[in-house]
Amino acid sequence: MAFNGIGTNLVVYLRSVLHDGIASSASTVSLWYGTSFFVPILGAGIADTYLGNYKTVLISLIMYLLGMVLITLATFMPYTPVLCDVSSCLSSNETQTLLFSGLYLTAIGCGGVRSALLPFGADQFDNKNSLDIQKRRNFFSLFYICVIFGVITSGTIIVWVQENVSWAIGYGIATACIGLALIGFLVGTPIFRQHEPCGSPVRSIFQVIVASFRNMCLELPVDRSLLYEVRSNYTQKRPKLAHSDDFSFLDKAAIISDLSLANGSCQSSWRLCTVTEVEELKILIRLLPIWVTGIFFGAAISQMHTTFIQQGTVMNTKIGSLSVPPASLYSFEVICVTLWVLVVNKVIVPATRTYFANGAELTQLQRIGIGRFLMIFAMAIAALLEMKRLESVREGEPLSIVWQLPQYIVIAGAECFAIITQLEFFHGQAPDSMKSMLTAFALLTTALGNYLSSAIITLVAGVTSVWDSPGWIPDDLNKGHLDYYYWCLTALSVANFVFYLYFSSKYKLKKVIIS
Repeated sequence: MAFNGIGTNLVVYLRSVLHDGIASSASTVSLWYGTSFFVPILGAGIADTYLGNYKTVLISLIMYLLGMVLITLATFMPYTPVLCDVSSCLSSNETQTLLFSGLYLTAIGCGGVRSALLPFGADQFDNKNSLDIQKRRNFFSLFYICVIFGVITSGTIIVWVQENVSWAIGYGIATACIGLALIGFLVGTPIFRQHEPCGSPVRSIFQVIVASFRNMCLELPVDRSLLYEVRSNYTQKRPKLAHSDDFSFLDKAAIISDLSLANGSCQSSWRLCTVTEVEELKILIRLLPIWVTGIFFGAAISQMHTTFIQQGTVMNTKIGSLSVPPASLYSFEVICVTLWVLVVNKVIVPATRTYFANGAELTQLQRIGIGRFLMIFAMAIAALLEMKRLESVREGEPLSIVWQLPQYIVIAGAECFAIITQLEFFHGQAPDSMKSMLTAFALLTTALGNYLSSAIITLVAGVTSVWDSPGWIPDDLNKGHLDYYYWCLTALSVANFVFYLYFSSKYKLKKVIIS
């Protein structure tokens, strides 16, 4: 509730209260969203290496609360955007400084919570206890339900309060939410299980790279079983991975030589690594192209927080006697995601079992591909709607905001297939020592997608205003061509889908050796 209470309607606040431009406010929100999803990769590294999950969550919650307080204080301060005397201009600058300080402090705190809260919750259960395993599954389900509830509540109640009562009160409610979260976390401290950080999971990656270059002059043995691997009790701590033939240069890190062995034992992990450590790095390399497609997918899906809302603000928001804030449609999209999950699990998955003779289901890579494909349709629908909206403006009959629902429905399907499955896929393919790190790495696609969206919209607004003033994305969308921008994103989504098809068809799943 706290994060979405700020983020869902932020583009409207920047536009209506701070009188920021259409392109500028969309870019600002994309950068802020991107930061909030970029921080988890840093938070995961800090939690795993230095602080542990508990301290990371606690420190992040405190920063989160401080940032929310600053944002709320900024909304109470007066703001005079254009015509002002010296004193009011100073007040406006102070307001902006306070607001943006709060926003990015909130983004950092939220990112830290994202990186460590879910792993910390999972740590409370014993994986060796069958009862605890069931409770752990229930925990993940309840965690998702709580997230959905927070998004829906903030997108309806808090957004309504912001637009119809007071922005300050709306942000104050969001601040109270994070305050209650911090209190609840502190109250639970005496009963929490806390695990010490286990060291950097990235170290072995650099060891393999260094060892490969140090052994680059050595010849690989024809029999790959001669490569170095620890035998005794190794699988209990770190499951062994089967050797694969691709990226063979990295296999040099596992070549046993007189320099790497002395007195019959390995003297340096920076000269000799195990086959499993080499294979872990290969997994990361294979995941990289899949990860890159997630960035371009994230750039398209970020339109929900920016241009979709701005498109809605210039439509007829009345449905009967009810006025619907455009930002509230994000809550509708979240509900659609939930419905898509039910349809996939109850209809699509059983149907694929019937269709395939061996009872197989859609693979994770196939489901991600479906999500990438649906994004093409979501952007095309948005472009067609914008063309129809501009036509209605010329005819003097504003189009109803209800027409936006189809693009939200399709984009919800894309999110269900792509984002949720991508998190599951990265977690499943990740080496055991990097589960939380790669989960955060998967979230990083959302951050970089938002950054890419910010760059694209800034470039398009700048270039097209030179070509044909006022450009595709002017402050008055009725004078622009937002539909051209959506068609560009459609073309980008097509190219991204083709790129994904190629690399997913070449992907080799990891193979664990059971001994």
